[in-house]
Amino acid sequence: MYEILKKQNLAPSIKEFLISSPEIARKAQPGQFVVVRIDERGERIPLTIAEYERDKGTITIVIQEAGKSTYHLGRLDSGDTLSDVIGPLGRPTHMQDVGTVVCVGGGVGIPPIYPLARGLREIGNRVISIIGARTRELVIWEDKIASVSDEVHVTTDDGSYGRKGFVSNELQRLIEGGRELGLVFAVGPTLMMRAVSEVTRPYKIRTMVSLNPIMVDATGMCGVCRVSVGGETKFVCVDGPDFDAHQVDFNQLLSRQRIYIQEEKKALQRYNSLHKHGKLK
Repeated sequence: MYEILKKQNLAPSIKEFLISSPEIARKAQPGQFVVVRIDERGERIPLTIAEYERDKGTITIVIQEAGKSTYHLGRLDSGDTLSDVIGPLGRPTHMQDVGTVVCVGGGVGIPPIYPLARGLREIGNRVISIIGARTRELVIWEDKIASVSDEVHVTTDDGSYGRKGFVSNELQRLIEGGRELGLVFAVGPTLMMRAVSEVTRPYKIRTMVSLNPIMVDATGMCGVCRVSVGGETKFVCVDGPDFDAHQVDFNQLLSRQRIYIQEEKKALQRYNSLHKHGKLK
């Protein structure tokens, strides 16, 4: 069992959990993820490790309540336990000094860029971070991102905070302003990552994305998380999650992410109904 040491409500529907997991904390690297299972009947939920503290034996994950399992997880609190936390999984992000790096985080993709920015800066890169959300109240981890960045640019879709527009618009502005970029790394919604890749493509700026397809066993056995990269089939759990954005078939990825959307809606409706009538613990 893995104890939740601290829970924090970051924004509406967005929760942060500090979890005791010494073995994972000791081995984790930027870009890796864990698979969480709430109880023995629970769904396996892949979540990027947003922070790891080796000396304290803890990892941090951030979730957005979207489906039945994340709503269930979001109702847990400090002192509760998780049946399973498996990891670290996936290949660590390749760290290289390339000069100036832009780390782009959208929504709950903001926390995962924290260890990336920190690691890239530690080896000598100048790190520019662009973070964005729909509205001001959904902008999270701004101070933490600033602590590991040389510059931070914030955008909101509605203009309620920072610059109005999308993170891809801000990236375009930086490029057109003459910034020499060695690498762009994006984490967040698939549509956002696709938009970022299209911004950098004409300039031939190396761009990496951390993919988030449907995943089951996370060991390369089931093949559910397969994606097409450069015309080849890759399994995100063992070949990724980082891939060259200009080689990813985003249309296929988006299509596969929608496969179970109706089943997911029904599961959430049933869960909410049972919870409303006091039939769940």
